[in-house]
Amino acid sequence: MSNGENTAPLLAAHGLVRTYGRTEALRGASVELHAGEILTVTGASGSGKSTLLHCLAGIVRPDAGSVTYGGRRLDRLPEDRLSELRRTDFGLVFQFGQLIPELTVLDNVALPLMLAGTSRAEAHAGAGEWLERFGVCGQAGLRPGELSGGQAQRASLARALVTGPKVVFADEPTGALDSLASEQVMTALVHTARECGAAVLLVTHDAQVAAYADREVRLADGAVSPLEVTA
Repeated sequence: MSNGENTAPLLAAHGLVRTYGRTEALRGASVELHAGEILTVTGASGSGKSTLLHCLAGIVRPDAGSVTYGGRRLDRLPEDRLSELRRTDFGLVFQFGQLIPELTVLDNVALPLMLAGTSRAEAHAGAGEWLERFGVCGQAGLRPGELSGGQAQRASLARALVTGPKVVFADEPTGALDSLASEQVMTALVHTARECGAAVLLVTHDAQVAAYADREVRLADGAVSPLEVTA
C-alpha cells in the first residue's frame, strides 16, 4: 500500500452533493486519493459510484461540496482547463472502452498525444510502445469493432496511460468482460500503474476486481462508508 497516508492527498472530494432532477446521486460523499495509490469505490448499482468518479475527473460539477486536485479547487476551474487536465494529468477508462470506431487502434491510442501537440509520427511511435506493453500491438491496424472485448479494453488502457497521467479513472473497466479477460485487464492496469507511479480510482461492483486495490471505500445511497484496508 502507498505510504501517501502521511502526506496531503493528490485528489480529494469533500461533502459532494449532486442531484439529477429529484434523484440525489451523491449526498455529502467524501473521499481522498493519494499519489501512487489504487483505490476502489464499490457499491450497489445506483449508489452514485459513477457520479462520484465523474465529479472527481471534472466531467460533472457537484451541486455542493469541493473537489481538489494538487491542492487546487478542481470544481472551480473553467471548462477549457478541465479539458486540458483530462488530456494531460487524467486518464479515463470506461466499461465499453469508448474507442473511436472510425479510427484504427493505433490512431485511437495516439490521439491524446496528437491533441497535446505531438507530431503524428512521434504519437504513433509512443502509441505503438504502449500497445506492445498491453499485448495488443498485433491489432494496431484494426478498427475497434474487429477486437475482442479484452483486446479493446487493453487498447483503452494504453490510450489512458499514453500521456503519462498522474491519475487513472476506471469506471467498471471489466464490467463487459469474462473472468479471464477481466483478470488480464486488471493485472495489466495494476502492474502498469505501479510501474508508472500513477494513482488509480477504480469504480466496480465486482469483489474480485476490488481485491486488486490498496484500499476500498463503499458508497451507499450517495454517501461514503468508513474506509477499509484491503491490502
